[in-house]
Amino acid sequence: MAEQNDGERLIWFLAGVAVGATVGLLFAPKSGRETRQYLGEKTAEGRDFLAETGREAYDKVREFYQRGKSMAEAAAESFERGKAGETKTGA
Repeated sequence: MAEQNDGERLIWFLAGVAVGATVGLLFAPKSGRETRQYLGEKTAEGRDFLAETGREAYDKVREFYQRGKSMAEAAAESFERGKAGETKTGA
């Protein structure tokens, strides 16, 4: 459920960016060349932000995956030890 909310927030954020950029272009007090340069700079900043955010998200997901994998392995090992102990003691 939280993943869906994050996805919806991202979509609304991007929609807001698009609307803001459109309004900004329509009412820009700068020349076309200056506006294109400004947009290029902001696009580069946005791309860098998204790349960094993506790397951070990837690192967090990978960390959670490794933790879950370790927990599953430990649980399987405990289960096997318990199963081996049960057969030794009497079943």
